[in-house]
Amino acid sequence: MAENERILSLGDLAGDDAVVPFAVETLDARGRGVQLGTMLDQILDRHDYPEPVSRLLAEMIVLTVLLGTSLKFEGKFIVQTQTDGPVDLLVVDFSTPSSVRAYARYDDAALAEAVASGATSSEELLGNGTLALTVDQGSYTQRYQGIVELNGADIEAVAETYFRQSEQIPTTVKLAVAKIARRGENGFVESWRAGGLLAQFLPESAERMRLPDLPGGDLPEGAEEYDESDEFDDAWLEVRALVDTVDASELTDPEIGVERLLFRLFHERGVRVFPADRVIDECSCSREKIGGVLSSFTAEEIEESVEDGVIKVTCEFCGTQYEFDPGDFRED
Repeated sequence: MAENERILSLGDLAGDDAVVPFAVETLDARGRGVQLGTMLDQILDRHDYPEPVSRLLAEMIVLTVLLGTSLKFEGKFIVQTQTDGPVDLLVVDFSTPSSVRAYARYDDAALAEAVASGATSSEELLGNGTLALTVDQGSYTQRYQGIVELNGADIEAVAETYFRQSEQIPTTVKLAVAKIARRGENGFVESWRAGGLLAQFLPESAERMRLPDLPGGDLPEGAEEYDESDEFDDAWLEVRALVDTVDASELTDPEIGVERLLFRLFHERGVRVFPADRVIDECSCSREKIGGVLSSFTAEEIEESVEDGVIKVTCEFCGTQYEFDPGDFRED
């Protein structure tokens, strides 16, 4: 066995805030699973969004870490929605190898109306628009962006459509979010949890191999293009059927964990797990970065930014507020 592989051992669990890659080699399937606890709770608690918004953003965070932790470069992976629904903007920014930050924008009146009418599913809160997945490897490389329409489908379905259309990889996705209460010293304390599972049909044989990682690229020599018939391959149909048995509570239950869930799903076929990728709540904002942006402002823009004699900038992601002396940006 290679050093970076291990056979599933229920005594060696990754726990929360760790993405677990796995392979079911007998079914030509690979994927990733995750349960988010403290990291997710910190992000959502900081923003204090209404509960339907927090749930929606949590789903996007799970999807982003499942995809972002598969990338093997230094840079950013950004998942963003722009829609006409009550929640018109979601942004999750993943900086390799582990840092996550996120925020949402919503219309108070439209959200209140949606909640009153019971229209709080992800597709109802988002409405119509687009979901963009952006890979940014830095200043000296070209950005890669894939865009898929959001037209009344939930985030799981949209992610599957993206991989089928843009990456040409049969994919199934399960996402779940829960708010749980635990007994503390002063009564019950609520906290957020979420989980996700992503499985893909990626045969090892050279004549059928496709690249698994974002962004897309040239196929290996001798490989074939994606064919819609792949969706009906017996092995893939079995993978989908097994993943479809996953209950939302299993994805978020800390007593189950990713490895136990994978064993429950695939033990008859054999499942191999790999070292987990940790994810943390960490914003990349800094005084130096924001100062650099302000330095590019025109004199007129600087004056328009002054409030009570200072320039105040609040990071949308982490809420940190920075204050600058406008004189530092005025030409002598």
